Amino acid sequence: MNEDDKNRDGAADIIDADLYEDIDDEEMKAILDEERAKRREKREEGEEEKPKRPFPKWAFWLIAAMMTINIVGILPKTFSLPAVDFLVKSAELMTNPDIDRYQESVVVIESGQSKGTGFSISEDGYIITNAHVIDNEMPITVAFEDEGLYGGEVIQTFEDVDLALLKVEPNEGESLPYLPLADETIFEKREHVFFIGNPLRFNGIANEGEVIGYRDLSDWERQVLMLDAPIYHGNSGSPVITEDGYVIAVIFATLKDQSHGKVGLAVPITYFHEKIKNIDEPISLPSSED
Repeated sequence: MNEDDKNRDGAADIIDADLYEDIDDEEMKAILDEERAKRREKREEGEEEKPKRPFPKWAFWLIAAMMTINIVGILPKTFSLPAVDFLVKSAELMTNPDIDRYQESVVVIESGQSKGTGFSISEDGYIITNAHVIDNEMPITVAFEDEGLYGGEVIQTFEDVDLALLKVEPNEGESLPYLPLADETIFEKREHVFFIGNPLRFNGIANEGEVIGYRDLSDWERQVLMLDAPIYHGNSGSPVITEDGYVIAVIFATLKDQSHGKVGLAVPITYFHEKIKNIDEPISLPSSED
């Protein structure tokens, strides 16, 4: 590995860009073990000394239902509830009507044997995802939570920033739900954000995190956003949403950072706006003032 493959701190960039890949039983067990280790570490550091609230029944039944539908026979027998905190967090966030509404615009994208996330950006069917999610595989299927399945057409891929623009055709008279894009990627340090995606064979999982800031990557010409957030396989293409409801970035990978540990990486939405100015097909998107 040469010097160009090292970041400014002298540590190699170890990027997991294959967040759309299917996950096998061993990987699932490793993730669960990692979550248990984090919980033990917090407990040992005394961060959980305050009294715990009783585990809510609605969260228990939600997890039970999701497990039954999605992962029967997949999780190891050593499975424990603390390892799926992200499911409980998602259930809590979904009690927020705004988050529940955002979820309607987040889609499951299947391309070949791969599955990832995307999101609608207009009522007439434009979809953003990562270029590596579709990876030139056909056919592409786009699934909305309420509207159902659509065939996806690739309008343009922007591989240098790992983004792709897809199009689905709504039924006659149909307006699809969508998420508004910020005009540019502006944020405060440690700004609170939400993201919604399809991690670990689950669909429509909401979670939250913070924007750490910009980061250089050895094999990218432009900086990307670094997120302190629980991001897993399947979150590629997830929108990063501000508390005002605007998308400021698109998750595409995770990275082991020397200073911050495992972090999420996201493409600033500014790059998308720059790219679509130069494509052949004219696109009219809702503005942030609409």
